[in-house]
Amino acid sequence: MSEKRIALIIGAGGGVGLASVKALRGHWHVIATARSKRDLSTLKELGVETMSLDLSDDDSIREALLSMRGRTLDALIFTAAVCHTSRACEADAHMWNMMMRTNVISQALIVNGLIQSLRDRRGTIVFVNSGAGERAVAQHAVYAASKHALRGYADTLRLEESANGVRVATLYPGQIDTTMLRTISAEMSLDYEPDRYIHASSVAEMILMVVDSPQDVHLTNLDIRPRVEVDARYLV
Repeated sequence: MSEKRIALIIGAGGGVGLASVKALRGHWHVIATARSKRDLSTLKELGVETMSLDLSDDDSIREALLSMRGRTLDALIFTAAVCHTSRACEADAHMWNMMMRTNVISQALIVNGLIQSLRDRRGTIVFVNSGAGERAVAQHAVYAASKHALRGYADTLRLEESANGVRVATLYPGQIDTTMLRTISAEMSLDYEPDRYIHASSVAEMILMVVDSPQDVHLTNLDIRPRVEVDARYLV
């Protein structure tokens, strides 16, 4: 029996990340990262390898990369994100630094540290972006800016790594029933309507499709919308 391929899932403490762990763990060897001890404990109960990682902490990123040194890697999946709402002209430096760091910069630094392992295995990198990475969204200036930046980064990475056999895919989901969207709804004083949103497990199934796709194809940018489109009050 051949050894399982290895997938590192960044931001597996809940939402799409946790759902992705559940979707991949049967056929992949999953390494799941989270920040809190509670989330890491939950992941361990699923029988996967865990790793502590805080995307806002340089030392935490360095330690995680050191722990991956010398290991093979077939898929690197980014599901971590942070979002808070604000009018464009009211966002402060803390909000800009927090979202740009978590949603873009730290992810790029992790790719830097792991790219050779992915080249060696002709692996796949998956970024979970957002509808806000494709269009303007009121009260989401910072979040949308970070997600547009992530799109530019991922598209450029795809061009540069194509010759090395590394596939780079970006998913652009609409509203997903997650704690993050519930928080955003509260900040914007909107009703939360989970029956109208995408299930986190459905996005995880799309991630599984991407990493399991035949070696002769390269899935690039995938829009994932709710079955019945939701009002454009927010597009995250």
